[in-house]
Amino acid sequence: MRSSHPQLQTILDKTPKSAASRSKESAVITGKRLQDIIHTFKNLHIGVVGDFFLDAYFDCDPILDEKSIETGKTCYQVVRTRRYAGAAGTVAANLKALGVDKVDIVGFCGDDGEGYELRRAMVNLNLILEGFFPCPDRFTPTYGKPCYVDSGARNPNAISELERLDIKNRRSTPISIQNKMMAYIRNHLDIWDGLVIVDQVSTPNCGVLTSRMRRFLIGESRCRPDLPFLVDSREHIHLFEHMILKPNQFEAARAVGRGRLKPTFKDSTEHAHALSTKACCPVFLTLAEKGMLVANGPRVDHAPSFSVDGPTDPVGAGDSASAALVASLSAGTTLLEAADIGNIVASITVQQIGATGTAPPAQIKRRHREIARHGL
Repeated sequence: MRSSHPQLQTILDKTPKSAASRSKESAVITGKRLQDIIHTFKNLHIGVVGDFFLDAYFDCDPILDEKSIETGKTCYQVVRTRRYAGAAGTVAANLKALGVDKVDIVGFCGDDGEGYELRRAMVNLNLILEGFFPCPDRFTPTYGKPCYVDSGARNPNAISELERLDIKNRRSTPISIQNKMMAYIRNHLDIWDGLVIVDQVSTPNCGVLTSRMRRFLIGESRCRPDLPFLVDSREHIHLFEHMILKPNQFEAARAVGRGRLKPTFKDSTEHAHALSTKACCPVFLTLAEKGMLVANGPRVDHAPSFSVDGPTDPVGAGDSASAALVASLSAGTTLLEAADIGNIVASITVQQIGATGTAPPAQIKRRHREIARHGL
């Protein structure tokens, strides 16, 4: 197949022309190849454009619960607080954990306490913050996450999450801040090896990825066919074109107007094909414990996941997969190689309970050896 879009054709030219569906036994990634790709990560400079949230964890000891005298409701007793860069920040954190040398972030926060905590978390990750702008009339998007932890433990682990508190912007993003972000992106595209776009805010035009910003990025992607643009969007994946898309099975179903409670594997295969055809670019459709579908035009491959033992927490697994995909593609992999690395990374992060997990190179190599040894 020849594509009308150069970015798609560049990737297709590197993709094996073998039969569509593959099994675990015919996995494309070898230990030596994986090591070479991971080694390349340290030379990369990747941009992350999107909605950066503060993940604020409030660890509560259930034994210390009190009843409010006034209301009779439970007063949760916080014994520890934790702050992380969430949403697009999780993708950026995973890129740094993978060993990517320079991670440039583009977005905004409010001029508030949550913004201070978010910036501090990102400084600790050694992210480049020149394109991250404070905006006095905006909230810093925040997920407040009260959690129960093991009672009495010296380093208590989270055992369950309570009702979440969300802080979001519900007014349109000012044009002035959009202009600053666009100017920064335009001035840095020539030095970036890849770009990941994280559209977390569902309310139209209230986050970073406004309709205006989306049109701008689509135009820039057309002008730079050799630069991987990868998009992860909760509600608007169908509005992005000429960029690599990474929806989950439910987002893809909604995007093609076939929303179901639980799409079947066959449904998701059709959805991946439809999205790839419409966007004129590859699609990585994630299937949770079943791995990923990799679609480019009429061809759809299945990259199976790898089984893990013990309890799992899916929060952040999609973001870690996004980081692995864009880093791998920026390093020059094929689509299926990128999918394998994304699945390995996700199999590690889902085992990190009560936190937005990451997967450093040593863990990736160790998990790959486990997979090769046991055929997980």
